[in-house]
Amino acid sequence: MSQGSIAARLDSLPLTRTHKRLITIVGLGLFFDLFDVFLAGVLSTVLTGSFGIDRAMLPYVIGSGFVGMFFGATFMGVVADRYGRRRAYLLNLAIYSVFTLAGAFSPTAVFLIATRFLAGIGIGAQLPLADSYLGEILPAKRRGRLIAVAYTIGFVGNPAVAFLARILVPTSPFGVDGWRWLFVIGALGGLTIWFGQRLLPESPRWLLSVGRNDDAERAFEEIAGITSPGASVAAAATVPHRPARVPFSVLFSPAYRGRVIMFYAFQVFQTAGYYGFGTMVPLVLASKGFSVLSSLTYTSIAFIGYPVGSFLSVFIVERFDRRWLIAATLFLMAVLGVAMGYSTPPLAIGVIGIIYTLISNIFANAFHIFQGEIFPTAIRGTAAGSAYGISRITTALMPFVLIPLLEDYGATIMFATIAGALAIDILIISLFAPSTTGKSLEEIAAH
Repeated sequence: MSQGSIAARLDSLPLTRTHKRLITIVGLGLFFDLFDVFLAGVLSTVLTGSFGIDRAMLPYVIGSGFVGMFFGATFMGVVADRYGRRRAYLLNLAIYSVFTLAGAFSPTAVFLIATRFLAGIGIGAQLPLADSYLGEILPAKRRGRLIAVAYTIGFVGNPAVAFLARILVPTSPFGVDGWRWLFVIGALGGLTIWFGQRLLPESPRWLLSVGRNDDAERAFEEIAGITSPGASVAAAATVPHRPARVPFSVLFSPAYRGRVIMFYAFQVFQTAGYYGFGTMVPLVLASKGFSVLSSLTYTSIAFIGYPVGSFLSVFIVERFDRRWLIAATLFLMAVLGVAMGYSTPPLAIGVIGIIYTLISNIFANAFHIFQGEIFPTAIRGTAAGSAYGISRITTALMPFVLIPLLEDYGATIMFATIAGALAIDILIISLFAPSTTGKSLEEIAAH
């Protein structure tokens, strides 16, 4: 059985019950990933009071989880290519759940920073793994739309964490600080999804790439609805195999390095607009004179745009070439960010915040779909994971750049800096990105 034959069969499948199940389970996994990513930004104005953290130490609290995500995304991508997408998923969520729960009991700021770092290792590769896994299994003509559905489930985590913070932070249920309950909720949710992900079939494309043809056939049959859920996993567990070993250096071989370098550069700058806005908005509102409670309220309202934008992308991502959709949404994000910097009326801030997050999630879905499409199966986890790992490092460094800009020059200059980073990304995508919409992964890899 060849890679091409099973790829053609996967791409020609109708939407099956297994497709729906894996979209739901992966989407819920993304929910807790995004819940955790935006937790630091929501709590940034709160932890200064709980632990007496000053502005100099705040970037370390915000950035520690993202540094952990760098290591997680980079090395779990390698694990995914060597041991499988499913195993990497399970390891991710287990580490995340344990150390997020530990963070709820932090006695000091240093302990909190350490647990955020370790939890970040666990969840760092969740998004690029989801992109690779879904991209390898879903039919080519529906791939973008169905991945957008999974991300819509995931992006409900953004307003969820904001609204939960708005409710819990001012209170102390059972005598425990409200912000600690946010960590407990994230940890227990991640553990619940861990049990669900155990039912996911392995990617047939990955199984073929490592020579496990019989396992690939069983996984395909499960996806097609021919066998029961979990059958391929149980059968594969009884068959010993030697994991494939793909050296990291292969990413920079002549066949791949142009595309890898292009996407690395893209990831360096895209975080400024996406995570820079999400993690800095509470501090921007505080700088404009809003109280902690008011800033959490406005953040909650603005974060509604995340799942709404993701839902709208379901109807867009297959209608336009992914490259141009990414470039157009980056441009709109730059314009809206600068407008937010100039705004002072609460209504204007709320409206711009919702529109920004709405547009940014059309962008996010387009680039996550794109991320899982542009690399060959044998290196997809390593390439996508390491590229996403770079974005986690730049996200971790952003508070050290953006907080001083905000404090010394104000919100307008800070958002203008973000707009400049997005302009660089528009050029990268417009000049160097391949076309992927509606094409098979094998066709994309061959060009």
